[in-house]
Amino acid sequence: MTEPVDDRTAERLAAALRCVTVSTDDPDDIDDAAFDRLSAHLEQSFPRVHAELELTRFGHSRLYRWAGVEPDQVEAILLAHQDVVPVDDPQRWTHPPFAGVVDGEFIWGRGAIDDKSRLLAILEAVEAALTAGIRPRHTIFLAFGHDEEVFGDTGAMHMAQHLRAQGVFANLLLDEGGMITTGVADRIEPPVATIMVGEKGYATVRFSVTELGGHSSMPGRQTAVGRIARAVGRIQDHPMPLRMTPVTADMLARVRKVMPAPRRQLLRLADLVAPLVTRVMAGRPQTEALVRTTTAPTVIRGGVKSNVLPQHAEAFVNFRILPGDTVASVLAHCRKVVRDNGVRIETAGVSSEPTVNAAPGAAFDLIAEIAQAIVPGTVITTGIVPGATDSRHYHDLAATRCNFAPIVLEERDLASIHGTDERLSRVNYARLIEFNRRLITELAYSTSSDPHPSGADA
Repeated sequence: MTEPVDDRTAERLAAALRCVTVSTDDPDDIDDAAFDRLSAHLEQSFPRVHAELELTRFGHSRLYRWAGVEPDQVEAILLAHQDVVPVDDPQRWTHPPFAGVVDGEFIWGRGAIDDKSRLLAILEAVEAALTAGIRPRHTIFLAFGHDEEVFGDTGAMHMAQHLRAQGVFANLLLDEGGMITTGVADRIEPPVATIMVGEKGYATVRFSVTELGGHSSMPGRQTAVGRIARAVGRIQDHPMPLRMTPVTADMLARVRKVMPAPRRQLLRLADLVAPLVTRVMAGRPQTEALVRTTTAPTVIRGGVKSNVLPQHAEAFVNFRILPGDTVASVLAHCRKVVRDNGVRIETAGVSSEPTVNAAPGAAFDLIAEIAQAIVPGTVITTGIVPGATDSRHYHDLAATRCNFAPIVLEERDLASIHGTDERLSRVNYARLIEFNRRLITELAYSTSSDPHPSGADA
């Protein structure tokens, strides 16, 4: 049974939540003072980390190098991010979103789950390891970006480029993404730990039309708004095909053992009846994302007055791309479905291709073992992160990539991520710190060369 963190540990996280490190699309709009306050808090709270690890800054992003006994070998790159998303309606929160309130059960605030708890937990674990005289066998990097919520193009991307230029290649890349859920997976009673081994790609496609415009009393057969509406309707009515990927097949093979008998029997034949399984999964948004490149119209614009035909109309549709599809195949699908040469179709903003590991290996097994030790009875499975994380910038820098944190969340907790009343229980924060402590112990040994130093669990 994991004990909740004490008041001092909870307060260190709460103080970080009080730093309003909201990321913005325009780097010039960033609140530098908030990031500076967070930097000062980290350096004051974790003195050994900042005395003994080498720190390189990339803007507000922070790359720590913890040199190993064999410094040219790299064991792991541990990622987290300092920035948070904005708050739409602070009046709906139980506590102000940036107050960092701590009560007997929870630590409240924007970033409590995504992702300051992860950042602070890594530092708590490294600080404790340094105090215990532990030094890693091989070098470990800690990479804390400052703009993950806006794609990491000035933080994680630059840190990854730096590591690439140094010839760094790690055994493990570990980032946010997967977690342990209860009551979320359909008809599965035990807690399910989803260790993500890749992530979907990302593309926003812009559809635009230019027409003559004019007075609404004399419309032509085609109008800009009508053509855009028809294009968006066709895109939504004709999604990309359902497909069973190797990662999803592996996930189903792992969880079917704890499913009710009818589902278990169906999934045992998944290879033979994949079309049926994917159709069943497409019935819920949470599982449809595992078997399809998803289509989400998000913006449509055109016109400024009800009696004037606009000359221009446009729409933006967001796609989360399943491994096996590409940005190019998404564009080809859009052009095929819209069937209108007068509609211009192009990507807008940042795009990324899907990434996925080969079959899980020893590093995956280690993470699974630690997760089950912290939350006994947990079912381990794999998955793909549906959104974009900083780890996509580092994907080629490690043999194994895992996205996971051993925090146990219910459906209402999941809704608070980027939503209202984001909070993390003291018990979950203790699990997160213990997970990182055990992981570092496994990756390291003390200065006396004892692989399991006194006071550290194997």
